[in-house]
Amino acid sequence: MKSRAIRITAINRRDFMRINTIAAAGLWATPGVLAAELPLQLKPESFIKGLKPETTKAPMENSVGYTAQAVGDGLLYRFPKGLLAQARYLTLDLLVDGNHLAVFILSLREGESGPAFDLQYKGLNQCAARVRLPLEAADLNRWMLAREGAWLKPICGGERVDWREVDRITLTILHKSDRPVRWFQTPITLTTEEPPRLSQPLLPKGKLIDELGQSTIHEWPEKSRNAEEVTQRLREQLTAAPAGKWPDGFSAWGGWKEKKIKGTGFFARHHDGKRWWLVDPDGCLFWSTGLDCVRPGIEAAWEGLQDALAWIPPQDGEYKEAWSRRSVNYLAANFIRAFGSEKWMQNWETIVLSQMRAFGFNTVANWSSWQVAQKAKVPYVRPLSIGFSQTPKIYRDFPDVFHPAFAQDAQKYAQQLGETKDDPALIGYFLMNEPTWGFSRESPAAGMLFNTPACATRKALSEFLRGRHGNDAALSKAWGIQTRLAEIAEGEWKIRLTTEAKKDLYDFSEEMVARFFQTLSEACKAVDPHHLNLGIRYQGVPPEWTVKGMQSFDVFSMNCYQPRVPLDVCKKICEKLQMPVMIGEYHFGALDVGLPSPGLVHVRTQKDRGKAYRLYLEDAAANPYCVGVHYFTLYDQSALGRSDGENYNIGFLDICNRIYEPLVRAARAAHEAMYSVAAGTIKPFGDAPEYLPRLF
Repeated sequence: MKSRAIRITAINRRDFMRINTIAAAGLWATPGVLAAELPLQLKPESFIKGLKPETTKAPMENSVGYTAQAVGDGLLYRFPKGLLAQARYLTLDLLVDGNHLAVFILSLREGESGPAFDLQYKGLNQCAARVRLPLEAADLNRWMLAREGAWLKPICGGERVDWREVDRITLTILHKSDRPVRWFQTPITLTTEEPPRLSQPLLPKGKLIDELGQSTIHEWPEKSRNAEEVTQRLREQLTAAPAGKWPDGFSAWGGWKEKKIKGTGFFARHHDGKRWWLVDPDGCLFWSTGLDCVRPGIEAAWEGLQDALAWIPPQDGEYKEAWSRRSVNYLAANFIRAFGSEKWMQNWETIVLSQMRAFGFNTVANWSSWQVAQKAKVPYVRPLSIGFSQTPKIYRDFPDVFHPAFAQDAQKYAQQLGETKDDPALIGYFLMNEPTWGFSRESPAAGMLFNTPACATRKALSEFLRGRHGNDAALSKAWGIQTRLAEIAEGEWKIRLTTEAKKDLYDFSEEMVARFFQTLSEACKAVDPHHLNLGIRYQGVPPEWTVKGMQSFDVFSMNCYQPRVPLDVCKKICEKLQMPVMIGEYHFGALDVGLPSPGLVHVRTQKDRGKAYRLYLEDAAANPYCVGVHYFTLYDQSALGRSDGENYNIGFLDICNRIYEPLVRAARAAHEAMYSVAAGTIKPFGDAPEYLPRLF
């Protein structure tokens, strides 16, 4: 790895002694203070908790093996302050043994208890990966870095740090299965040049994915053995498709036949004096049970991992629809193999709609090929694309909402609804999904201040603070920072914020969010006055400063990865916003069927997945503030991982379209009971499974 050398200068006597002590102990690649140049290798100073070194021969050159028995086991690296201020990248190679996911967290901290910037990541099992962290990511303007090969889902978080003050790194296990985590790792390297990508990673066990898209490093009883078996299954499913029917109590739209009010011709919301409902176009009370990602695709991100695949569908010819530049769709390939390139899509539609009816779902939920539902007159929701052509972003995906072009962009954005505004099968639309600014520890206004030197919203912030504090002297006194309103309005900001400053910035963020959501909501209602605005699918409970903007929705939606939908949270949201709650995502997974991860809520077996599903859905149906829950997803993810690296057992079907029978039986039972549970005439299912520690 070539890099321009940078010599450390202006160090004090204490750091001089420490550099030589570290070098003498072999913790740096080159000895002595005068050789402390970049690129520079850091070796760990000590183990954290119960981490143990491996004594077996390392499969990767220049690597050392470790075994972690518990979460929190890891490595400590220490070095003089200021060293990271000289570097631009941090890199290391790793190889994770076994076949279950482990999540690592790399923390770069100022002192023993100072602020720390964190990077979470995973490694694809049995495949070498290269961590390539650009240290500029500590500006927190990105939530996630790009997946590269076997380096999966690198997520940035924590706090802002001053590289001149950072003097230690810890690398620990954040999540793991109940098995030990064994991995091999090279020293951490600091460099001024971008490290090259790992183009041909080591594969100690050979191919990772077979021709059907299944994992080769897992074995389980229901694993499909060959293409002929999969083809026969798909053809039998097509033959059986007419038998797939909703539960008897469902109306033509999947509503409740027994309870009917005056319909409007479109889906609506209704409170009957005791609880919230949706209402179908004919007036039947409706509770939405949905499946996300109803589309014929399970993406396997293959870029940089070609050698790990037993077979890649050719770009041209009959398999071209299963191929893309960055991913392989083995589910589509299996359908093409069974039905040919001309009929596979049509037959997939027939099979999937039949299976959804047989499972008891009445909604094609987010991330789906909603046009399939529209054509079949099955209730569906749709997401809107949030891209703005003229309005710049000011922090992560938050737009410059005071920019003069924002209102115009909102109007263009709303035009997406033109194609569905008269469709009675559409329940409603989501404005966006899990805004990445919502994952930050700091407010959008604070993030903007640090990351965007000039924008219309910064000028609006300055005027907001002028109205609150009056002048520069009063602002400086209130914040405990020597500053000026002009410095708030424009310019590079480097000063660490006080608690008082953060409070003002959260208050202004409330204005930013309100302007954002209200502008979008009003534009959408102007184009489509009939359908429900289902909100933004927030990643859990929204903070107080977001609520004002959310008053423009018809339904509050959140993604809720917990064993149950929390009743107290729904009640609080409903009381604040005067609207019902919809769950946009939840799921349950296990490690017994050939995937490295069970997803976000972990149970032990497929039978337990069924119990978890039934408990979640029926408990939510009994919740008077909740009008529906949408399961993520129809299919398992690829064992190779999707574009960001998620590789979860969360589907009702696997990549070979085999049904998970225990889950399907439980779902059908829950859906047959849900209207009676919602009405309070029967009690919800209560036999909870064992919930295991999170693996993600």
